Amino acid sequence: MSNELIFGFHSVEAILNKEPERFIEIYALKGREDKRLNPIINLARQFGVSIQFMQRKALDDKARGEQHQGIIARVKEGKKYNEKDLDQIIANSDTPFLLVLDGVTDPHNLGACLRNADAAGVDAIIVPKDKSAKLNGTARKVACGAAETVPLVQVTNLARTLRDIKEMGVWVVGTAGETDVEVFDAKLTGPMAIVMGAEGSGMRRLTREHCDELVKIPMVGTVSSLNVSVATGICLFEVLRQRRG
Repeated sequence: MSNELIFGFHSVEAILNKEPERFIEIYALKGREDKRLNPIINLARQFGVSIQFMQRKALDDKARGEQHQGIIARVKEGKKYNEKDLDQIIANSDTPFLLVLDGVTDPHNLGACLRNADAAGVDAIIVPKDKSAKLNGTARKVACGAAETVPLVQVTNLARTLRDIKEMGVWVVGTAGETDVEVFDAKLTGPMAIVMGAEGSGMRRLTREHCDELVKIPMVGTVSSLNVSVATGICLFEVLRQRRG
């Protein structure tokens, strides 16, 4: 089984609390003792995790430019989700709530979308295996622990997956600038999948064709588009607002 490096307090602590058996080793900044680092180190020791204390340069070198906040962990690869897991994920929810990311290739954006998804109560994020950011250390750090709570489902054929979840009763809503329907006017209360396309190019043609409805975020300023994670947050929390309303 392969392993990976994860960075930062939130991502290390999230895996430590949920899956401590995945830890191989922790690398921590030598001489740093504070209320953020010490509890993680103490918890890791309780689980018998090996800890190495390093000078900052050695830790920086190991992080290869990532912002590590004084802690890095080497962990075994976590569970990977695919099409076969979607049936159970949808069945486990009274009102399934999914996020689909089509062509989001920046791990920072993926991490931010994971964080938004966790906060809004999304059951899973669906991404294509190709032309999509990977769930690496950068994405996990930006996600602030959400990568351990929201399943990231990688699918071989996104259009086919959209067709399958529609057959399971999920209404697929895509985001596109050319529609006249604003997201705040759409009915978003039932089993729902929100589809976000890549910045600039948007959703691919086949993805768009499998959407039941298209909505847009109203723009009144001079910029033509929002960062995909910001747009995702707006759409997800509109679903949450309507469901709670």
